[in-house]
Amino acid sequence: MGNLVKDCPDISQIAFWDVDFSKIDFRKNDLFVMEKVANYGSWTDFIETVRFYGTDLFKQKIIGSAYLKKDVLNFLCVVFELDQNDFTCYTRRQSPNLPWKY
Repeated sequence: MGNLVKDCPDISQIAFWDVDFSKIDFRKNDLFVMEKVANYGSWTDFIETVRFYGTDLFKQKIIGSAYLKKDVLNFLCVVFELDQNDFTCYTRRQSPNLPWKY
């Protein structure tokens, strides 16, 4: 038989509680999948997602993420040797809320 290309990573559905997992196009919606797994998936899911997309593509795509938790952002900086300023979600983050002045 020829080479079989997997259509999706071998991951749990934990991070995808709010969507129909069976309808996700893992190729078209790669950044969506990467964000969800990075923010809400298990360690095993993260490793499998990076393996599925490849380290270079994962790194290239994840920096364009609209939202990453702060601890996830810090982790990705260490793992991929990036700076927080490389991430769209960090550079777009609003300044912290200041107390109301009465």
